Amino acid sequence: MPSTALLELKGISKRFGAVQALSQVDFETYPGEVVALVGDNGAGKSTLIKIISGILPIDEGQTLFEGKPVTLDGPKSASGLGIATVYQDLALCDNLDVVGNLFLGRELKSKGLGGMLGWLDETAMEQEASELLQKLAVSIPSVRTQVAALSGGQRQSIAVARSMMGSPKMVLLDEPTAALGVAQTRQVLDLIRRLREQGLGVVVISHNLADVFSVADRIIVMRLGRRVATFDVKSAKEVEVVSAITGLRSAEVSPAVAKEAR
Repeated sequence: MPSTALLELKGISKRFGAVQALSQVDFETYPGEVVALVGDNGAGKSTLIKIISGILPIDEGQTLFEGKPVTLDGPKSASGLGIATVYQDLALCDNLDVVGNLFLGRELKSKGLGGMLGWLDETAMEQEASELLQKLAVSIPSVRTQVAALSGGQRQSIAVARSMMGSPKMVLLDEPTAALGVAQTRQVLDLIRRLREQGLGVVVISHNLADVFSVADRIIVMRLGRRVATFDVKSAKEVEVVSAITGLRSAEVSPAVAKEAR
């Protein structure tokens, strides 16, 4: 693993009125690593991700990207650094085909007179879309298939592929396997592994510990706005992670509680 973190947060705190959402949180992710961020509802996961995405400003703390101090003062500043985020709602347009979704807001204009008239270079966009999906090994009927006709796993894969259009260095995935079947979940987890193989830093927010243990290298546990534990997946046990999430000792974690956390 590289010695310099791709992204490093030091002592991050965030308050909303009387609510202390984050308290002195440290966070780091490295190139070619999948980090899972887990915790109960209200643990601070969403707040931390919104800070990394540039949506929320920090109250105190320091942010480093590739070892250099940076300020994440908006989504554009985050994306400019190479941070892409795929939210749980995916924000795909069902009435557009795959090409239309991938190039939404970044359409390629035709050259010459066609471009002056506002025509789009559909051939170039279709070719670039096909090459990207092939690189990520995303399987769909056609890049001209409407997104509404795709399965849940395929839709998630298209959302991830869209985040790759700007050649990011880091991708945040919010509950990427939520409400997916077994086969669709496997498809998305394979895609996450391919992102890691391509050297990206990947952060996965998930409540599904089975998926977390399947794809992550490290697990960071948050509880009540604090980072309370870090686990290496190779040596960690699920009951230890559940214990950190709930605040109970491992011996106090009942099978029912452990099952609910899966």
